[in-house]
Amino acid sequence: MLIAVASKDGKVIDQHFGHAERFLIFDVDQGTATLVDEKHVDRYCSFDPEHPLRGHLLRDIGKALQGCRAVVTAQMGDHPKSELESLGIEPFVATGQIKATLVELAKIL
Repeated sequence: MLIAVASKDGKVIDQHFGHAERFLIFDVDQGTATLVDEKHVDRYCSFDPEHPLRGHLLRDIGKALQGCRAVVTAQMGDHPKSELESLGIEPFVATGQIKATLVELAKIL
């Protein structure tokens, strides 16, 4: 199964959903997690007080992550969670080593 992760260094889950400019896509199967793709996206949170959230970007991120069973980030707001769920992508908030976390997560998916 494919699981997307927000990570700055590619080793640990350490990035907020809205701050991510890329998502690493891992194929998790039989106790292993293998990096298979990287999706570059525009940051959802713009840090602009007049336009703090950009809904069109959330839809674009959702499209980029289609085919993924889940998305794992260090933090995630309610709006992104709802949007992902509506697309059939399960949102999870976790931190830690990517591969170990994904192998454990796959056991409950």
